[in-house]
Amino acid sequence: MPASHDEVLAALPADQRRALEGLRADIRRAAPEAVETISYGAAAFKLDGRSLVSYGAAKGHCSLYVQNLAVVAAFAAQLEGFRLTKGSVLFTPERPIAAPLVRGHRPGPRGRGAGHPASPMIAW
Repeated sequence: MPASHDEVLAALPADQRRALEGLRADIRRAAPEAVETISYGAAAFKLDGRSLVSYGAAKGHCSLYVQNLAVVAAFAAQLEGFRLTKGSVLFTPERPIAAPLVRGHRPGPRGRGAGHPASPMIAW
C-alpha cells in the first residue's frame, strides 16, 4: 500500500500521473489547509480531521472520489460528458476535470457543504 500521494502518483503511467498531479494541485489551491493522507489505498485529503476528497486511477480512467454525494448532483450540468457514479467522477487524462470546478472552495459549516456560496466544486 502506498504511504504518500507521491507514491500513488509514481506508480501510474505518465499520462494519468500528469492528470492527477494537476488535480492534486487544484485541490491544494482550493483547500490549502487540507492535509494529504492515504485512505483505502487512495490519495486523500482531510480537513479538520474529516475526509474531503480523494483521487486515484484505474485502467483507462482517473477518478475523483467525493465524500459529499450531494456535490455530484449539484454539479451535474458542469460534469456533463463525464462518467459519474454515486460517489465519483471518472475522467481521462485527455479530458481532465476543469480547474475552475475544483478551485475556490471554502468549506461550509463543519468542513463540508455543497453549494457553499464561495464554492465551485471541492465541497467534495
